[in-house]
Amino acid sequence: MAYWLLKTEPDSYSWTDLVRDGAAEWDGVRNHAAAAHLRAMRPGDRALIYHSGAEKAAVGVAEVTRAARKDGADGNWVSVAIRPVGPLPVPVTLTTMRADAALATMAMLRQPRLSVSPVSDAEWAAIAGDGAAG
Repeated sequence: MAYWLLKTEPDSYSWTDLVRDGAAEWDGVRNHAAAAHLRAMRPGDRALIYHSGAEKAAVGVAEVTRAARKDGADGNWVSVAIRPVGPLPVPVTLTTMRADAALATMAMLRQPRLSVSPVSDAEWAAIAGDGAAG
């Protein structure tokens, strides 16, 4: 299993929306590096849902339920399907992430504009813990 971080503007689509919907198509990603990460996702992978904007915090855990498929007419873009697993016990803020030495090389902190990025096993454990919301 691989781990990922998916950023979303909570005013557009929030963790609460994902829980309400029970599943979502993670589409609309229009960055080549982020799209490459979506292509690498496999069913069963886990993803942190991160609220950008004013909140700036990881708030929940989702599971990838379908691998990448074409998103739109341009073959460069893809989407994956996800479902909520559970909320993090406490949201993990960007400030907390930046202060944690275990996360110093985390892709999201090095490339903050990426909307989809990988998370290492150690980074996952530092943010989501070993239980990881289910």
